Amino acid sequence: SSEVLEAIENVIEDVFKSLAEKKAPVLTLANRSDWRNIEFKDSVGLQMIPRCTTQQIRSDCPRSAPKFALILKILSMIYKMVQSNTYATKRDIYYSDTLLFGSQTVVDSIINDISCMLKIPRRSLHILSTSKGFVAGNLSYTEEDGTKVNCTCGATVFTVPSNVQGIKNLISHAKFVLIVEKDATFQRLLDDDFCNKLSPCIMITGRGIPDLNTRLLVRKLWDTFQIPVFTLMDADPHGIEIMCVYKYGSVSMSFEAHHLTVPSIKWLGLLPSDLKRLNIHKDVLIPFTKQDQNKLESIQKRPYIACQPMWKKELEIMAASKLKAEIQVLTSLSSDYLSRVYLPNKLQFGGWL
Repeated sequence: SSEVLEAIENVIEDVFKSLAEKKAPVLTLANRSDWRNIEFKDSVGLQMIPRCTTQQIRSDCPRSAPKFALILKILSMIYKMVQSNTYATKRDIYYSDTLLFGSQTVVDSIINDISCMLKIPRRSLHILSTSKGFVAGNLSYTEEDGTKVNCTCGATVFTVPSNVQGIKNLISHAKFVLIVEKDATFQRLLDDDFCNKLSPCIMITGRGIPDLNTRLLVRKLWDTFQIPVFTLMDADPHGIEIMCVYKYGSVSMSFEAHHLTVPSIKWLGLLPSDLKRLNIHKDVLIPFTKQDQNKLESIQKRPYIACQPMWKKELEIMAASKLKAEIQVLTSLSSDYLSRVYLPNKLQFGGWL
C-alpha cells in the first residue's frame, strides 16, 4: 500500500511543481489500445512494449481538461481507500457522483488508465469489479474475509470472487479446467453432472467476454494446480476472439498481461473441422454476416495466429465455408451429445489444438 500511496503522491507532486512554475499541469498516459504499442511474446501473450507511444492529458486544453480533472478525482478516492484499507467497486465510484462521471464506461476507462500510468495492478488500487463469471466443480477455497466456499457440492454454481488475489487454501483433485464460453452451455453441462462423470474437473464461464476477475481466477487455478486448461467455444469469430482473450490477453489490458493470460490453454471445441467430421447438417449452421467476416479477417492477421498452424487451418476452414455454428448444434445429433459423446471422446483421444 505504501507503494501505491507513493506513486499517487509523485503524480500530485508533479502537478504542484507545474503550478509553482506557472505552467499548466499535464498527465502522460500510454496509448493502451494502439496495436503499435503491443508485442506478442509466446510465453506471456500480448504485452505492452516498454517505450510505447503516449498521449498528454492537458489541464489547459478544453478537450482534455475534463478528463484531467476526473483522473485527479479518482486518484484522490483511491488514495483515501488505500490509507483506510477500504475497498470500493467500480460501480460504487460511478454512483458516488453520477453527474460528474456521466457513465460507467468513463469510470472503467479512467481506472485502467490510472492502473497503467502508475504501473500498479487494478486490485492493488483497492478497486474491485463486480464479477459476472461462474465457477463449479471440484474446487474449494477460502475467501479473503474467511468465508469457505466448496464448489464440489453437486450442481452448485458460485460467482467468481470479486477479490481473486485474496482467496487462499485452494484445494482440488481436478484433472483439468474447462472454460465454457456461454452460460447456457455451462448450465447444461452442470445438469448432466459433467464435472464428476468423466473425471473430476473445474468448470468456469465468463458468460461471454470474460471480466477481469474470471481471467484472474483461470490464471490462479493454472498457477496453483498446473493442470491442463481447455476451452469450449462456439465455432464462430466471436468465440475465437473470447478464447484468444483468455489465452493471449486483450490489447487494452496488455499492461497487465503477466497476471491475466494462460498461454498453455488448448482449443477443445467446437472446431470448424468438427462440423464436417460429425456430418452436421448445413441447415443448422448460420451464414456469416459482414461483421463476422471482418472479425475473422482481423483475427487471422494477429501475431499469435502465425505461431499456431493448426488454429490457422481451422480459421481457413471457417473462412472458406462462411458458416458459423453454436455449440448447441450438437443437440441436432442427440440431446446429451455434448456431455455423453463429444467431450469424453475429445478428452480421451486428445482432440484439442
